[in-house]
Amino acid sequence: MPLNVWKGVLKVFNIGDLVCYPMHGIGRIQSITENVCDDKTVSYYVIEFLASNMTAMVPVSKASEIGLRHLIKPEEYEGVIEFMGSDFVRDENDNWNQRYRENMERLKRGSILEIADVVKCLERRDSERGLSSVERKMLLTAKKVLVMELAIVSGKTEDEIELIV
Repeated sequence: MPLNVWKGVLKVFNIGDLVCYPMHGIGRIQSITENVCDDKTVSYYVIEFLASNMTAMVPVSKASEIGLRHLIKPEEYEGVIEFMGSDFVRDENDNWNQRYRENMERLKRGSILEIADVVKCLERRDSERGLSSVERKMLLTAKKVLVMELAIVSGKTEDEIELIV
């Protein structure tokens, strides 16, 4: 794989790439730009999100640290669907605050299986005990990111993926 370098900075993503930005959703790299901050020139990915009119600028040097990643490959789709259909659900902390922080860390890491895990755990908790408004918002956000990514890579609609997930 050739190294992509943009003005001296290793670049993982190219203009036009679809990416997953944890807790924000699926977006497309619109451009790579520079801004001067504290007399330093910083390169940024400009990401436009598909589900909203929101745009974000992510420093190229921090992209992997914040969990920005390419979408999964179509052949990885079945593994995620199998995981969602499996009986496995991790044990969660009973302390609400600790549980929330642990789930937030999983989402921030950005792995699709960690996002799927958070969705499964929160849906189980919701059916057994209900969710706080903060956890409900987390569930909705995580599920939206998961469903949108699975729909894009599978060629199915989001409604079809909702039924599967």
